[in-house]
Amino acid sequence: MTKWILCLLTAMMLSAATTDGKTEKEVLAALDAYKKALIDRDAATLSKVLSDDLTYTHSSNKQEDKAAVIESLKGPTHTEAIDFKDLKVRLYGNTAVVTGDADFRNNASGTVSLVHLHAIHVFVKNSHGWQMVARQTTRYPDAATTGKK
Repeated sequence: MTKWILCLLTAMMLSAATTDGKTEKEVLAALDAYKKALIDRDAATLSKVLSDDLTYTHSSNKQEDKAAVIESLKGPTHTEAIDFKDLKVRLYGNTAVVTGDADFRNNASGTVSLVHLHAIHVFVKNSHGWQMVARQTTRYPDAATTGKK
């Protein structure tokens, strides 16, 4: 009996996170649409890819909802480029968790900075397609402050 329970639990754990090439491409397309919308300051596209109940947390712990993220496109600071690296997509039914690193090049009133982040993006598929419902980033320490090169 113990063997059967162990087999059942193992099967359940293995099926929790699935991979599906087609769905993974759809999720990555939604992430790319988000990226392009930030860079292009495209509020209409950003509005489509962000869920109405979005929780958007910056590496500074500043938290924003969908309206605040879209409003930030009008501000003096804007994203010039985003380079995602080592992305991993995990699917859980109609939910996808995308983890990886990201280099954000931001322009704050003419001053350009590069921020190295680890990011977690959560997407849910609904009648509007894949929409981001949560985002959390953690800043990597600067090499100068850690003594690493």
